[in-house]
This record gives sequence, structure tokens and C-alpha cells, in this order.
Amino acid sequence: MKQFGIAILLALAVAMAACGGTSTNAGTVTGNWTATLTGTENLSFTTSLMQNSGTAVTGTNLTFTTATPCFTSGGTQTGSFILSGNLNGGVSGAFQLTITSGTPAGNTLVMTGTVNDNTISGNWTLSGITSGCSGTGTFTFTKM
Repeated sequence: MKQFGIAILLALAVAMAACGGTSTNAGTVTGNWTATLTGTENLSFTTSLMQNSGTAVTGTNLTFTTATPCFTSGGTQTGSFILSGNLNGGVSGAFQLTITSGTPAGNTLVMTGTVNDNTISGNWTLSGITSGCSGTGTFTFTKM
């Protein structure tokens, strides 16, 4: 009888865990994105973001669609986000992406904002050693 009672309690605990709570991985930021930055500089670019394990994000295929002396070729993208979601597949949370120039070296674009499903919006800061590669503003990042 004691074993039967333990089995019932265990089954109830499993059932309650399955019914309660929210999904913490309802979606990801993985995909192709286009960014529009406005402020002291007006920039646009496209990139492919990949959500790695946990909160890490990497970017590939970075292409600036507006001419800029700050990012002429190459570069790296790393970032993170704190994901929250719901059972309907929505994604929301804090987002941060850092783009470091390849050529010319020494320029850094930092974007911080909020993910809301297929849109990320927030603020950006550009700093660097190349003339004209500094500024601030706001951005909108849209999943294509």
C-alpha cells in the first residue's frame, strides 16, 4: 500500500509539472534579418543570426547595404539574448549584438534592445578609430 501511495504522488507531481509553467524556448532569433539604424549615422545591413545553445547568438553573412567607411569588409558578430516565450511560439526578451569591423580594424557597433517576435528594436552605439565612425541612435531589426 505504501508503494501505491508513492506512485500516485509521483504521478501527480509529473502531471502538475507538465500543466504548469511556461515555455522557455518557444522560438529563436535564428534566421535572416535586416537592420535599419537612424541617428548620427544612418546605416542599413542584412545578416543571418544563429541562436546557439543557451543565450549565445552569432551572425554570418553581414552585408552593409549603405556605404560606410567603418565596415568595408569582414568583421565578426557576437551577441546574446535573454529569451522568454509562450506556448504559441512567440519570442520576447532582451537582445545585445556586437559587430566588430574586419577592414578597417578598430570599429565596433553595439546594439541593445528588445526582441518582440520577428522585430528587435532599441539603441545603438558606434565607436572606432576610423574618421566618422562614432555615433548613437535607434534601430529596428526585422526578420525576413
